[in-house]
Amino acid sequence: MVSGLINANPIIYEKKERRARTATSLPDDDYAVEPIDLLNHLRDIKDPEHPYSLEELKVITEEAIEVNDQNSYVRVTFTPTVEHCSMATIIGLCLRVKLMRSLPSRYKVDIRVAPGSHATEAAVNKQLNDKERVAAALENPNLVDMVDECLAPSYY
Repeated sequence: MVSGLINANPIIYEKKERRARTATSLPDDDYAVEPIDLLNHLRDIKDPEHPYSLEELKVITEEAIEVNDQNSYVRVTFTPTVEHCSMATIIGLCLRVKLMRSLPSRYKVDIRVAPGSHATEAAVNKQLNDKERVAAALENPNLVDMVDECLAPSYY
């Protein structure tokens, strides 16, 4: 057992079967983006502390992804595994970066912690949706390395 983890024994859920247009790429500007497209795209992001995906930890679910294609708006609400998770901002940053790298630039992305799921919910939400704070975080090589590690494909 690894010590020093915030949640040393998380509950692991079974991954759902992939469905929809494609499992690895999002549609281009000519097609409407659907929540299942985004889940397929986000499902394999690795947790910063565990060798499990955000989907396996139920940090993200299809029901927590909202898309308003007509207004080019996406909201992803994630649920940390514990109320005092210090990795919540890293998880949110991973979600934001993955979407920034893959969605057409017309989309405004809103990343949120699920209401009542984190002790500092308002502060985390503010940090994840402040353009200047996100830009500053992405100038930090250590944070970028951590995000890239979480976004790297796994082959298990």
